Amino acid sequence: MGTYYDNSIVPDHLKRNFDVYDRIKELNLDLGSFESEVGSLKGAGICGIIFHESGLTYLSGHGYGPGQMYDDPERIKEGQEAAEWIANSMIKRLHWGLTCGGEGGDLNDIIYTVKALGMVVSTDVAFNGGPAVMNGFSERWQSVFGGGAGEFAIDGEDQSYSGVHARSAIGGFTGRFSIEPEIIVAIPPELSRAIIQNRGWVFPLPPAVLEKVTAKQG
Repeated sequence: MGTYYDNSIVPDHLKRNFDVYDRIKELNLDLGSFESEVGSLKGAGICGIIFHESGLTYLSGHGYGPGQMYDDPERIKEGQEAAEWIANSMIKRLHWGLTCGGEGGDLNDIIYTVKALGMVVSTDVAFNGGPAVMNGFSERWQSVFGGGAGEFAIDGEDQSYSGVHARSAIGGFTGRFSIEPEIIVAIPPELSRAIIQNRGWVFPLPPAVLEKVTAKQG
């Protein structure tokens, strides 16, 4: 487990007893490489992650999918697959956001998940499948971090529930994709402060900081 997580506020009987990266490997999630995933903030209008000194960690949304959703089982399934793809992408982003500076943290230091929001594209005023589409995201998140709706749950129970989150999932948006989720997680404040003190509160990295952490990669 993560060093910061082991020393966190979570009582021993509620701590995960599995390595998040073992689940990632079993799910065949590709985390990419430092070179492909750690970039510069130069010219960017927004960032992908903000670290707050309290430990709250905010991930910007990402839109993906074949287009508008409507109440058809096959179309809902396509939306769920898009939502799962986004969850995979955010897990990868969060991995590099936590590890790139060498502060000693990684995905095993996620204490718990706080809140997710799913904005589902549909101009059909009768559309009722927003939550079902967003389930593709939530279930993948629970598969990695723990939760009764994840792939490792047995009869609705998992060893940990740190992937379970408060959530809103609403339709009625326009766009050339199907869904845009965003999520907030909690990491130990000690890790958040170490990140901020070493390389700042934002990911991707400011150019000078990127140069610094890249040099440390050897």
